[in-house]
Amino acid sequence: MWKPNSVSSLIHAILQNTRLNISASIRSMSQSTSIPKKVQRVRDHGYDNYMEVEKKMRKVLGFQDLILLQPNSMVSISRLDMLARRLGLKQFEAGEFILKFPHVFEIFDHPVQRILYCRLTRKAELQIKQEKEALLNQVPDAVTRLRKLLMLSSTGRLQLEHIRIARKDFGLPDDFEFSVVLKYPQFFRLFDSKETSGKYVELVERDPKLAVCAIERVREKEYREKGIDAENIRFSFIVNFPPGFKIGKYYKIAVWKWQRLPYWSPYDDISGYDMRSLEAQKRLEKRAVAMIHELLSLTVEKKITLERIAHFRLAMNLPKKLKDFLLQHQGIFYMSTRGNHGKLHTIFLREAYRKGDLIEPNDLYLARRKLAELILLSPRRAKADGELVSFRREREDNEIRNSRRDFAETAFNDFGAENSIKHDGKKEEDLDLIMR
Repeated sequence: MWKPNSVSSLIHAILQNTRLNISASIRSMSQSTSIPKKVQRVRDHGYDNYMEVEKKMRKVLGFQDLILLQPNSMVSISRLDMLARRLGLKQFEAGEFILKFPHVFEIFDHPVQRILYCRLTRKAELQIKQEKEALLNQVPDAVTRLRKLLMLSSTGRLQLEHIRIARKDFGLPDDFEFSVVLKYPQFFRLFDSKETSGKYVELVERDPKLAVCAIERVREKEYREKGIDAENIRFSFIVNFPPGFKIGKYYKIAVWKWQRLPYWSPYDDISGYDMRSLEAQKRLEKRAVAMIHELLSLTVEKKITLERIAHFRLAMNLPKKLKDFLLQHQGIFYMSTRGNHGKLHTIFLREAYRKGDLIEPNDLYLARRKLAELILLSPRRAKADGELVSFRREREDNEIRNSRRDFAETAFNDFGAENSIKHDGKKEEDLDLIMR
């Protein structure tokens, strides 16, 4: 026979268990229709292979700088081996490295010292010249990019050192402090901060015409060309997941809901909004995605390292855990750890690339990729080119030698004929004297 206390405790336990099951099911349903916070990274070999070539390019550029700093832009192999220690290479590794890239480095015998020297090939020198010309020609575009970059900051200013570190990503010259910032006082102001004891670049005035994101232009293009419903793409991004990324039913629903979530533009001032509500937090997170998307769109190659994005984190109100945040949106961004022994994380804008190449390349990007082409060229082709050049030189030398021989023979014959004429003339004069 059951006692009242035992019956009541049993009913209480059943109700408690039911309540826990209901809350767990509700929690699982709410989590299943939202993008999970932690997502496993899925590799995309197209971007990783791109970074492997980039790794070789960085080493080649380091050797180029060492050679160009030497007198007459050439250096002996023994001295280059010593200088290469700055790049982290061990003894005798410099010679092995430059032999791998015969289209970039040329080894030759010094005509006086009779030892092996190294210099850049004509193709490499031409590539450097083209990159410098492309960099100078796109300075007006770089000025616009820097203005938009400063507009992304909540205060309209960024540290000069942070911009200097990322100058190549945004297509700025090495002397941009003078050739861009100080040259255009109508756009920029350079000042020293007493709080951080560093220089800052500040925007003089915000231009509403520049406050248009790249994703907004993409949406307008999709609307005009494909006739997609404006409401469906009003707040959406181009999502293209890497191969092998598992997309479940509830994950699709979560992405569908997230694509239609409104958010504030990265160029909008949100200082007056109340951010305490859950809806405001969701909009703020999506605004961070749009902020990083716009930051990548301003770069020359539509990629930048995660560590350089972190320099702008406070100024642009980005999340603290940037790596986990970006892994939530692998359909928009790709994070590669290749190219620097996993020490750096390179972030790509997925929609800007197709099969490892930029869809809309610019002149500066094309000039930089020419160095990659020289690196990837086969050494056998370099050997064939060298043999062809040596064959042409031998042929030219033979032609010059033959022409000199013909000239000498002609001159000798002319000289002999002239002498014979002189001798004949002298004989005739002597005969006339005898006859007289």
